[in-house]
Amino acid sequence: MTSNPILRSIIDFSAGAIGGTACVLSGQPFDTTKVKMQSFPTMYRGFIHCFISTCKQEGLRGLYKGTTPALITNINENAVLFLSYGLCQDVVRFLSRMEKGDELRDIQKACAGSLASIFSATAICPTELVKCRLQAMHEMEAAGKVASGQKSTVWSVVKTVLEKNGPRGFFQGWSSTIVREIPGYFCFFGAYELSRSTFAQYMGTDKDGIGMLPLMFSGGFGGACLWIVVYPIDCVKTRIQVMSLSGRQEGFFKTFTGVIRNEGVGRLYSGLTPTMIRTFPANGALFLAYEWSRKFMVEKAGL
Repeated sequence: MTSNPILRSIIDFSAGAIGGTACVLSGQPFDTTKVKMQSFPTMYRGFIHCFISTCKQEGLRGLYKGTTPALITNINENAVLFLSYGLCQDVVRFLSRMEKGDELRDIQKACAGSLASIFSATAICPTELVKCRLQAMHEMEAAGKVASGQKSTVWSVVKTVLEKNGPRGFFQGWSSTIVREIPGYFCFFGAYELSRSTFAQYMGTDKDGIGMLPLMFSGGFGGACLWIVVYPIDCVKTRIQVMSLSGRQEGFFKTFTGVIRNEGVGRLYSGLTPTMIRTFPANGALFLAYEWSRKFMVEKAGL
């Protein structure tokens, strides 16, 4: 890779944005059902019931509610994440007293990804809050948490947040997002790199030569490991962001212990099925788009 840090950062940022777009377009319906089941676990019997109910009540468009903020969120998140990932690899090299450009081990790349997640978490919190509220608006109305007939557009949600809580309102659930991202992205990048290394060793090639399907599987495997580890944290984060719409604002610890005490540990895993179904195509598309677009830009730049 180029020794020009500015050009490298631009390529990482752009490739991350392209990967984020591919991730959303391939997995949005599953993300919508996940958010609904996390926020209102007693309203649905399972993934299929939630999926069919949403189609009946809101049409197919209901499965794509929140797509605009989801696109903004994922483009934001992955552009910042992969930009930071490249820079954090340099930090890990420095701390490990390695030469610039030396190849990191898989565990070192996992540490770089975990560190990079702090920056991406801060970037995505506002748009993720808007996305979650849009996705759960129908259920909030049905449960009487908000006035029936309230407009559910991106700008109406943004306006409501600003009127009720000001700019700080967009960072409700920020601490939960940070708690989720740091261990999550250690597993995400660690599992992705480990899977690619295993394929490369088995196929007798380097990581860049393993082909499309092993690359997509590695991305999906990384995503699956992330969600298995952090799913209860993500459930709490979603509850905080959605329920704060009705004025109920509690912190991470209170929400977490309240769910366990009142509903049981199992409620922290509501919506896990659509998440695991979504993770392989969505994260496979993410890494495929990222790696291929990055390689294309590097070649076009003559690096």
